[in-house]
Amino acid sequence: MSKHQIRQIIERAMPADGMVETGIKGVQLFRATQSVPCAPAVYEPCIIAIVSGGKETVLDGERYVYDSSEYLCCPMSMPVEAGTPTTSPDNPLFGVYIALDPRLMSELAFEMDAAGGQLPTAKGSARGIRLAGWDEMFLDSLLRLVRLVENPTDSAVLGDARLRELYYAILKGEAGPFARQAFGPGNAIARSIAHVSSRLDASVNIDDMAAHAGMSRAVFHRKFKAATTMSPIQFVKSMRLNNAAMKIAGGMTVSEAALDVGYISASQFSREFKRMYGQPPRQWGTAQQPAAVR
Repeated sequence: MSKHQIRQIIERAMPADGMVETGIKGVQLFRATQSVPCAPAVYEPCIIAIVSGGKETVLDGERYVYDSSEYLCCPMSMPVEAGTPTTSPDNPLFGVYIALDPRLMSELAFEMDAAGGQLPTAKGSARGIRLAGWDEMFLDSLLRLVRLVENPTDSAVLGDARLRELYYAILKGEAGPFARQAFGPGNAIARSIAHVSSRLDASVNIDDMAAHAGMSRAVFHRKFKAATTMSPIQFVKSMRLNNAAMKIAGGMTVSEAALDVGYISASQFSREFKRMYGQPPRQWGTAQQPAAVR
């Protein structure tokens, strides 16, 4: 019933497809009624919770298909492909996107560890992205957060507290162990990813990344791949190309997009782009339709 209530709030707030800000920092509502094939995207640290319909995300060849039974947890910036291939007017998509504030998540993870209570342990392995089942605490805190959307005064006064409550529910739930690894004290890999993601137009090499993380090259390479599925250099290349593809799809010229993400050589950019997406960047951009919910 609570998921249906969230959907009703989204429907009232959004008469048309797209994404809208809620007035609460980092929280957006989205809806879609048209199918969109998977296309390059970059997920910043976030939670994506669907209350109707389904989405698809691909990370390094691994496909994550999820609906209202699971939410997606992405605690570190990740180069992905994402879309809504099963969406239609008869099977619309409604959901909530919540950006994760690393500072607040780290504070909560530290407080939970310091409290000494029993916390859930990891089940299986998850790298880069994890799907987690909805539990009562997550559902209740998400509903309480989304309800604020309909009253700007409530949003302004209670938004931060309700967001903190939702973060706590995530850290206590099925995604908790995975999220705490990313936001807990001493996670050098997450810090390294944040550092690189904010400087894609700068020169990057594995020795600099390892030094920033305080690790030897070999240890850093092994731990980075374990956390993200990709080698550090593969990750940087994917982040650059995905960011460039999004810019091109948004109307930026190929040369501008290449320079924006750190490519000096246009020919190298075109070669690497074609190798990843199967088409030269200009041809690929021409074929793109207006982007919907990613």
